[in-house]
Amino acid sequence: MKDELARLLLNWYRQNARSLPWRGHSDPYAIWVSEIMLQQTRVDTVLPYYLRWMRDFPDISTLANASEHAVLLVWEGLGYYNRARCMRRAAQQMMQLHDGKIPADYEQLLKLPGIGPYTAAAIASMAFGLDRAVVDGNVKRVLARFLPYTLAVNTPTAESALRHAAQELLPEGNAGDFNQALMELGALVCLPRKPLCDRCPLPSICAAFQQGAQAELPLMKEKKPVPHLVVTAAILRQDDRVLIAKRPARGLLGGLWEFPGGKVKENETHADALARELMEELGVSTQVGNRFGTYRHAYTHFSITLHAYEIISQKKTAKPLHHAELRWVALAELESYPMGKIDRMISRDLVQAELANAA
Repeated sequence: MKDELARLLLNWYRQNARSLPWRGHSDPYAIWVSEIMLQQTRVDTVLPYYLRWMRDFPDISTLANASEHAVLLVWEGLGYYNRARCMRRAAQQMMQLHDGKIPADYEQLLKLPGIGPYTAAAIASMAFGLDRAVVDGNVKRVLARFLPYTLAVNTPTAESALRHAAQELLPEGNAGDFNQALMELGALVCLPRKPLCDRCPLPSICAAFQQGAQAELPLMKEKKPVPHLVVTAAILRQDDRVLIAKRPARGLLGGLWEFPGGKVKENETHADALARELMEELGVSTQVGNRFGTYRHAYTHFSITLHAYEIISQKKTAKPLHHAELRWVALAELESYPMGKIDRMISRDLVQAELANAA
């Protein structure tokens, strides 16, 4: 079974693999960058970010010497910003401890910031030919149907069991292509809701297909409902400039710039919540003006509706009581500051409104 799986899967992969800029060679840096970017992100989304990253940070030395500001700006829009910060720190460690190279050792890879078992196995197998299995969401789905695995796959127990199964099925000396083939099969054929079994190379040895159970697998443990938050943000103006605040390095959207504000508490109006937040965050007493816009976004563990308001009167003595830094910037300069999705939407709407008023 193991030999037949490898033969069928690798033959299919050689004929059907997508042409991607990090494939067809064993450059450890390119593989590392792509694997970090592809975590919880689709290939089509990653491609322009990957090309821009490799243009601005073509090697470990360039990345290690780049500012966090520059790294976050290139990463902006991909989400999970700690991945980018960890890559910069990892590059600095490689310069200090590994002669500016990615270590060709699984255990050494695990010691680098932002590299866990999955990424270490991907780099080890694809760049250095080590016999390490990788298990991402696509691989879990393929294995759950192929074996079959009839317990929920989104648990620590399943993670361990499927990683062990993948390691057992790995063809020695060909781990890189085998790992990529499993992931590619999951991305293109063994789809979550409607697997394209007529295009699959494995129906003769796939247990779920033989049992007619491919639509029922994999099983998923039910997730808790995602909480929803109502948030406010302030557009504070000073002459032709607006105030933006840099979030602390640790935590959600760490190191990114935002329009100051915060959560609306129970029984608070938007205006009361925003006035309270600005006093707590900036030490300023304000009168909340007109609503500028309403914005919605879903994060991994919660979603938000943000109401942005303009401030019609405010003191010019704001202090960064909870932020790393404050800056008054011209609207034209906002694109130079890395921001999360909603704050970027606000900044671009501000620029558009300014252009419309000037027309």
